[in-house]
Amino acid sequence: MTHCAIDMQDVQYRYPDGSVALNGINLQVGRGERAVVLGANGAGKSTLLAVMCGVLQPSQGTIKILETKLTRQTTRRLRASIGLVFQEPDNQLFMPTLWEDVAFGPLNMGLPAEKVKSRVEEALDVVGLAELRDRPPHHLSVGEKKRAAIATVLAMHPKILVLDEPTAHLDPQSRTDLIRFLGQLHAQGDLTLIIATHDVENAPLLADRAYVLSHGRLVGRGTVVEIFSNPEMLQAAHLAAPTVAQLLHLVPAIARRIADEPTPLTLADAAQVLRRLCAHTEEADRAENHLLREVH
Repeated sequence: MTHCAIDMQDVQYRYPDGSVALNGINLQVGRGERAVVLGANGAGKSTLLAVMCGVLQPSQGTIKILETKLTRQTTRRLRASIGLVFQEPDNQLFMPTLWEDVAFGPLNMGLPAEKVKSRVEEALDVVGLAELRDRPPHHLSVGEKKRAAIATVLAMHPKILVLDEPTAHLDPQSRTDLIRFLGQLHAQGDLTLIIATHDVENAPLLADRAYVLSHGRLVGRGTVVEIFSNPEMLQAAHLAAPTVAQLLHLVPAIARRIADEPTPLTLADAAQVLRRLCAHTEEADRAENHLLREVH
């Protein structure tokens, strides 16, 4: 793939005890793409992201970020281009105020005070937390903490944003708001989004392409529709298609009508399919009634 944001070739990672966490990972994400890494708990998703971002050093293999090889010498420079948002925002928020947390990264980049101030204001405005700038992070809600953690990374002006289980522990409204925010953030520029999750219900709303990780190996890749149209592979990886897709395929009359179509993965997709099928049914009923009148 040309113009790669991330290019991982034959990457392996072993834990200090010698056990293999990642094995033979070959993964390419193009610049500006939205990609999701799907996997059950324990599949190796968090380790994959940490290796991808240079937080952990691979045992073997090569990683390129924006076509520059990730090495001990280039790690510090490349970390300004790729930002990792941890699953637990409390691991990323440790300063007395939200403002200081967001300023931490730019200050450590050696930016002048005015530039730091500008970046902090911009990042807080983007995530909608400008009014909470002076609040201690532990006084924020879970959803606000998630956005605050994203702000700490956005202040670094990364070209690649990597998020580990961003929808975890969120209530339905906060989850919807975060998914909408990430979509808007991606639409504003050429930012590459890479998201690790086991949340199959919302994965179609988060990304266009998907990679499936199981026991430290990539066992599937393709568009989100292609991945969720492969029930055998999903089952082997201890995953499943979104509930709405399973439901439509459990109704024989609907399953037959959509057998040759892309699998509906969201409520909006399913509603569109059902509206179309209902319209066809009403049309058939009208034609049948007309024929009966003609016969009689």
